[in-house]
Amino acid sequence: MAGTDASKRAEAGGGPAIVLVRPQLGENIGFAARAMLNCGLTDLRLVAPRDGWPNDKARAASAGGDRVIQGARVYAETAEAVADLNLVYATTARPRGMAADVVSPREAAAGLHRAVDAGQAAGVLFGPERSGLTNDDIALADAIMTVPLNPGFSSIQLGHAVMILGYEWFQACEETAPAETPNETLAEGKNRPVAKADLIGFFEHLERELDACGFLHPPEMRPTITRNLRTLFQRASLTDREVRTLRGVVAGLTSHRDRGDKE
Repeated sequence: MAGTDASKRAEAGGGPAIVLVRPQLGENIGFAARAMLNCGLTDLRLVAPRDGWPNDKARAASAGGDRVIQGARVYAETAEAVADLNLVYATTARPRGMAADVVSPREAAAGLHRAVDAGQAAGVLFGPERSGLTNDDIALADAIMTVPLNPGFSSIQLGHAVMILGYEWFQACEETAPAETPNETLAEGKNRPVAKADLIGFFEHLERELDACGFLHPPEMRPTITRNLRTLFQRASLTDREVRTLRGVVAGLTSHRDRGDKE
């Protein structure tokens, strides 16, 4: 469906980051970029694209979405791509047995608007075409976004998934926002929402100490336990101040243990 007003191209921009995790085909990156610009989104982040970057096939498939393609940033790990974000949704079509909130694209778009309007940085994770996001990727998110489609055939192309979320973002307004959204806290002062980089730093600090005290045994259970702990703290929508307090608690407990070992 053709139709572009070149005089209005400068109006597009802002909004949540679209994070494509380990995308496999350059064409699909291009389709996603085209969908983004259709909906006024320009912050494209790529995590370990299989065919490298830049990618001529992605540029061609974007059909004029050069602004998004040229501005795309590439990261080695998902955690790096979301490090500066305060609110993250992860997309998945399959139940994961994880204790995370599950929302529709419309609910996610409303939550994203509320976060951005409050001065927070937000984004949405989309997984690779063949397998989707891993549980470790999802454990970095505040909530899961699932598109309610035919349960017998719910797999959709990457560009379509981005378009669905982008359309809901473009249509969302304050009147349609839900009463509560993940990480809905003030953007300044002591209630400032924590950036993912600081939250991940807390996770790694806690997990190092749990390893040291023998809690994360047997080794084969470690991934499940750490994902469950991360999901638990993600659901708490912690503020920057609360994370600093928790790190202090962990440091205090371990220093007490270390002193006891020396006595």
